[in-house]
Order: sequence, then C-alpha cells, then structure tokens
Amino acid sequence: MPAEILAVPRAALHEQVTHRLRQMLVEGQISPGAKLNERALCEQLKVSRTPLREAIKTLAAEGLVELLPNRGAIAVQLTEADILDTFEVMADLEGLSGELAAQRVSASELAEIQALHFEMKAAYTRRDLSSYYRLNAAIHRAFNAAAKNPVLSATYNQVNARLQALRFRSNQDGDKWARAMHEHDRMVQALVQRDGAALRAELVAHLNHKRDVVLELLRINENTVSHASS
Repeated sequence: MPAEILAVPRAALHEQVTHRLRQMLVEGQISPGAKLNERALCEQLKVSRTPLREAIKTLAAEGLVELLPNRGAIAVQLTEADILDTFEVMADLEGLSGELAAQRVSASELAEIQALHFEMKAAYTRRDLSSYYRLNAAIHRAFNAAAKNPVLSATYNQVNARLQALRFRSNQDGDKWARAMHEHDRMVQALVQRDGAALRAELVAHLNHKRDVVLELLRINENTVSHASS
C-alpha cells in the first residue's frame, strides 16, 4: 500500500494514520532529521490535526519520531553510536528469538513462515522493495512470536521500532539485497530442521551485516554533506 492516501475511514482512524505515517518515515518519504510539517501531513493524509498529533505521539514512543520543546516533531536521526548500540541489542534479541522458535514453533506457524518467505522471494524477483520489506519484517516478527516469550516480544518490538527505517534502506543495494535473500533462505531451512543453534547464528550474522551496511550508508551521507558544505 503506498503512503499517499486518498481518504481515511473514521473507523480505527488513529491506527490507520499511525500506520501511514510510520510507512512514510520507514520508506524515507520523510527524511531523517526532517521536521514533520503538520499542515502538509494533514492535507496529504486527509485528516485533522488531532489524529495526526496522536499518531506522532505513538511514533515518538516507538522511537521513530523525536518531540522537541518549542520545535515540534522531527524524524529521528540516529548517530553512529546509537546504531551500534541498538544493533548490538537487536542481534541478541533476534538470535534468542530464533533459538527458541526452533524449539517451540508449531506446524501452522512454520507453514505461515514458509508462505511469507515464498511471497518475499517473489517480491525480491520483482524488485518490489516496499513489499519485500513488509514481508521481511513479518517473517522476523513471526520468528519472535514463535519463541512464545511475551517479555522477549515486548523488548523486541520496542528495540526494533528504532531500526525500521534503517533496515528498509539497507536493502537498496543489489548485491547486499541478494545476500540478505540468501540469508533468509538459510534461516527458514534452519527453522524447518529445528536447528536452534544454526538459526541463532544466521540471525545474528544477518543483523550484523545490516549494521555494517547501515554504517556504510551513514558514512557516505556524512562525507557527501561534508564535501557539499566545504
């Protein structure tokens, strides 16, 4: 679903506005560090300021938006230290999710993950990054859900929210996207074999590769800005 919206139904308005604004932030339609223009967003999403401001507060709690006194809301821009710290925690959360999922996944959950993986492969073949990312995120959430640990899930969701936009942008390079797809093939194979150690290792390596790509992009952007200003 594109982030450009025709009309927002009254039912579940808050949830829908939050979803659409989150999508704009994750997919870079609102750049990191940019101020959220409430008037423009209200026009684009066809809502009043009240549901928009509620959505902004929700996304601030998720870590995608920062609320600044007397300045309004800006899209979060993580520093290199923030990225390193967050990926360090996320890799362990992903790894633990995979290890527990291999022990506890039900037949229906396994079938759903395999179906999502098949759909994601099709999106990759089409080079449909938006659909690929949506399915990719669903697979990672499914691994976490199959671990059947509510405390782990709550922590996972909180930390993962900070990384959504970075994970989306890390797949925009052809070679790195292909590697990520191959890594997912091995993850699903490990889950099918119920090999918790292998799935943990694949997920940790996958997150570390994402971290490295994100840091590379950050440094390229910083160098570009530095050269432009000098």
